Amino acid sequence: MSSYATGTAAQRIFIDKQSPKAYHALVQTSEAVRATAADAGLDRTVVELINLRVSQINGCAYCLNVHTRAALRAGETAQRLGVLAAWRDTELFTPAERAALALAEATTEPTDAAAQETAWVAARDALTDDQISAVIWVAITINAFNRVSIMSKHPVRSER
Repeated sequence: MSSYATGTAAQRIFIDKQSPKAYHALVQTSEAVRATAADAGLDRTVVELINLRVSQINGCAYCLNVHTRAALRAGETAQRLGVLAAWRDTELFTPAERAALALAEATTEPTDAAAQETAWVAARDALTDDQISAVIWVAITINAFNRVSIMSKHPVRSER
């Protein structure tokens, strides 16, 4: 039995429902990455900023919806969430947050070698090795979830 996305021109399957063992493995990876980030001293708000920035780059509406709510629950402000797409143009983010965001972007778009090198330099100045590793794993994991939701066309339902 297949699970289908509704309201699409071409019927999409929800690949998380179609292949639950594979999806469960991704969820387990996410849980391990969340623990790794916490053990490295990354605040939950930083993890959610990474999840949101990567989801912005990938255009994943479903993950943007999920992680905006998670960021607000973790104590993130509406102001910072509102300017996240232009984080380089504000003074609202700490050097460590800026380094994490740059590294997450470089992980999401790895073909930009110059941006990747710049991100590594900033990360080396602001983050520990454990934090650098955790940021990259958070970015890798949300990239995978973005692809699951985008390819499945997971809907964003109104909260009204």
